[in-house]
Amino acid sequence: MSDNYLDLYPEFILPAQQRNDYERDRKGCLIGRQLASQFGFKIGDVIPIKGTIYPGTWEFVVRGILNGRDESTITRQLIFHWDYLNETLRKMPGRKADQVGVYVLGIASPDEAAAISRNVDNVFRNSLAETLTETEQAFQLGFVAMSNQIIAAIQLVSYVVIVIIMAVMANAMAMSARERTVEYATLKALGFGPEFLALLMFGESLTICVVGGGLGILATPPAASFFKQATGGVFPVFHVSRETMLLQAACALVVGLAAAIIPALQAARVKIVEGLRSIG
Repeated sequence: MSDNYLDLYPEFILPAQQRNDYERDRKGCLIGRQLASQFGFKIGDVIPIKGTIYPGTWEFVVRGILNGRDESTITRQLIFHWDYLNETLRKMPGRKADQVGVYVLGIASPDEAAAISRNVDNVFRNSLAETLTETEQAFQLGFVAMSNQIIAAIQLVSYVVIVIIMAVMANAMAMSARERTVEYATLKALGFGPEFLALLMFGESLTICVVGGGLGILATPPAASFFKQATGGVFPVFHVSRETMLLQAACALVVGLAAAIIPALQAARVKIVEGLRSIG
């Protein structure tokens, strides 16, 4: 890692003394808070890592622990000096030394990203090490694109679940309407109109969905926390946003309204004589 890495990523917070200790120690490393909590690493610990791409056992001394600026910052990194790796590779056979995979450039304005990318690529064009310069967002979206099919499948399953819930709710409301045919006929005989009976059915359906949806919304944050712990840190940041909860509430209202349409029409169309005749 270059000495200015933390300047490029200000979302990582590190005390000045720990940064100085890290920069003075060639074998020093920085550990993210989430990673340190998971494995119990402390400052001064020696971490041996057995390499595969770079064979051998590499020892790193923890000189600092990175904290995130907020809860959405992922701190599961182990950062070390590139010089330590490169100097060791120079002593080994092969041509792995003096190689760099990625450079990160800090720019003053996002509007200059396209022009700077072209200039960098032009410098290395037709060389033995041509570059592909892109924004960090585009670079990360390349990895996200690999999981698009999984995300699409999850979304499809979510829609199917919502439709099934709507069907179950509609069936429950339809059964409720059939069982209370006499009650609706009695209300009509007392002077209540079809609009009142329809509103009564919509109110019942919405009340059920609001109560059920509210319980589901309240249970979402604890369920997300449990899922985060159960996956063993695969999803270090699993935060339920305010927009997600608003979507949950909207879905509950939509289900409540859609499930009550047919039962409300049935209740509004009940004829007094036929309704009262259905006793027993």
